[in-house]
Amino acid sequence: MLTTDISKAKEALENDDLIAIPTETVYGLAGNAFSDTAVKKIFDLKQRPHYNPLIVHISSIDFLSKVARDIPPLALTLAQHFWPGPLTLVLKKQAIVPDMVTAGKDTVAVRMPDHALTLALLKELDFPLAAPSANPFGCISPSTAQHVYNYFHDTLPVILDGGPCQKGIESTIIGFENDEPILYRHGSLAIEDIEALIGPVKTKTLNNANPQAPGMLSKHYAPKTRTYLTEDISKSLKEFEGKRIGVMMFKDKAIGKDIVHQEVLSINGDMKEAARNLYKAMHILDQQELDVIIVEKFPDINLGITINDRLNRATKL
Repeated sequence: MLTTDISKAKEALENDDLIAIPTETVYGLAGNAFSDTAVKKIFDLKQRPHYNPLIVHISSIDFLSKVARDIPPLALTLAQHFWPGPLTLVLKKQAIVPDMVTAGKDTVAVRMPDHALTLALLKELDFPLAAPSANPFGCISPSTAQHVYNYFHDTLPVILDGGPCQKGIESTIIGFENDEPILYRHGSLAIEDIEALIGPVKTKTLNNANPQAPGMLSKHYAPKTRTYLTEDISKSLKEFEGKRIGVMMFKDKAIGKDIVHQEVLSINGDMKEAARNLYKAMHILDQQELDVIIVEKFPDINLGITINDRLNRATKL
């Protein structure tokens, strides 16, 4: 059920049911983070591997100490500056956080989302929400309530409709090793903005065997249609001549007789607009009965790094 009624969401969550919540990044598949029953339902419904940890969503910085301990000073600096917002921090966990949430690790991923509807809901609850993206594991992330409905309308009692996500790409994830900051996932908050506040950050964004955080698997966010990332659209169009081709471009339109459908993410060349439109465009292209989707690689700066990260993981070889 699509609704804006947080009382219905609260009731479902207190019964250990799952709901969908809007955030500024993508929609989340949410359940009581302190309930083994609810957390197991998240993994089961998403068909998510249990070695891949979840993000815990909290209502305020004051709540952070209830789920995390031994918080490095730099983590507090980041939280105070960027929360609520698209930044997730990986910190030592409190014992109350179930091991299933953290994939058995002694760390927990935490963030405070920047969406009025979900923050209002969180303030009504006695527990935080574990909430990965509201899509089957490996599929395109949802940036609208309709995307969630298309995936889970038969199984979710409540889908909170908070409109299109303002950022459109998942949160940036920063962890700490020996109190030194480590980038685990590129996201809606550009790494340049983080480094401007706290200095250089090391990068460790790929781990298929034992990921420290969500979003570190090499293949993810993928359309069902074969998808290719290219720096040369014209060359790729020739390679797939005679096929039903979909194209996704940054700011310019591609020209080719085999192009059935194309999406331009920002005609003004605005990286933030392109990020906001990325998953929406992927959903649209995936519904066109195409043989192949060809995607233009983005300039590898600022949010272009994040977009390329998602596109690399979406590519099916």
